[in-house]
Amino acid sequence: MSNVVVVGLQWGDEGKGKIIDVLAEFADLVVRFQGGANAGHTIGIEGREPIITHLVPTGALRPGKQVVIGPGMVVDPAALIEEIDMLQGAGFLSEPGRLLVSDRAHMVMPYHKLLDRAREAAKGDAKIGTTLRGIGPCLEDKAARSGVRLADFLRPEKLAERIGPRLQEINAVLDMLGQQRLRLDDVLADVAGQAARLEPFAGDAGLLVRRQMARGRNILFEGAQGALLDIDHGTYPFVTSSNTLAAAACTSLGFGPRRIDCVVGVAKAYTTRVGAGPFPTEMEDDRGEMLRRRGGEFGATTGRPRRCGWLDLAALRHAVELNGVDSLCLTKLDVVGGVDRIQLCTGYRLQGEPLEGFPATVERLQQVEPEYEQVEGWPEDDSLGSAREFEALAAPARRYVQKVEAMLNVPVDMISVGPGRNDTILLNNPFRRS
Repeated sequence: MSNVVVVGLQWGDEGKGKIIDVLAEFADLVVRFQGGANAGHTIGIEGREPIITHLVPTGALRPGKQVVIGPGMVVDPAALIEEIDMLQGAGFLSEPGRLLVSDRAHMVMPYHKLLDRAREAAKGDAKIGTTLRGIGPCLEDKAARSGVRLADFLRPEKLAERIGPRLQEINAVLDMLGQQRLRLDDVLADVAGQAARLEPFAGDAGLLVRRQMARGRNILFEGAQGALLDIDHGTYPFVTSSNTLAAAACTSLGFGPRRIDCVVGVAKAYTTRVGAGPFPTEMEDDRGEMLRRRGGEFGATTGRPRRCGWLDLAALRHAVELNGVDSLCLTKLDVVGGVDRIQLCTGYRLQGEPLEGFPATVERLQQVEPEYEQVEGWPEDDSLGSAREFEALAAPARRYVQKVEAMLNVPVDMISVGPGRNDTILLNNPFRRS
């Protein structure tokens, strides 16, 4: 038995979806444990157009794998139904019982998305840069104990009882933001019919996972966003609204931390960020544009162009420690090629002094000076993308990987050299190393 957690180590968009899809081959169960439709996981399967999932675990693309949406997630019912229809239309999720949605997961209601948009618009240039999917307002209601869980969503009389008092407070906020008030009947009409569609998928996700653990099954836990977007440990306030770290798999599904056998951390061979917030290694020049163009750096959820920069090992070191990473996966190594010299940020200085740890405030992070080490680049050609063994990589690319491995003191077990499922070098299988 192995329980493997996959998490992002940067500001999201590291390519976790593809890596989870590759590792799902070795799993019996694939479980998404946090976030919501603000995530976008893109999977390239040979002979098909890329498939993007936002809520359903990417293990759904592997025949026979059971997939679970955990209690720690927030679920947009309309988006989930649309995604189920898309996957079934593409020939996936056709077998009954393959998808289980936790009846304890909180539901993103129409007013959550309205609040999200209205607040961001009111902030103007000071906006956080959310995906406008209602994730933050939904989690606010969860913490305030006024949220709607799937178990309540499935009962119309209970749903009206939960929404009614909350709507009075929401309308007061909408008045302040200059937005039109909402009527309870209109909100109920918006979600009418969704409960019947989702009821066959609802169940006790935590109980299922614990039973599968007891039976010795291989379980893959799928994270979303990245460690630097964690609500507690990320670049607050430019973060997501949930805990994105490996430990969140335990609290979401309800099992002890000693049940995790291996934590896989995913990072790009460079760094990207979507939206506002500090970014010490950002390149606002032709080199940054080159990475954006070659890496197709546009958000799978929002379509927004991503900011690009050199690999930040200081931030990665912080993320590795936060997650207790056992195994590294380096993605988009093929994108970095084509330059003579590559810069690696190995640490920060603040007011001329070396900085230990990772700054707690965005103001301090904006003031740091990255310390760079130059390493040899490699030519842009097709050979890197066709490599399936580490030895087939260009010598400078191998040294680049080894440098990252040595600086972080964690083995690089997987390397992605292209968008497809097969464009992967698997040095060590996390399910077999734990």
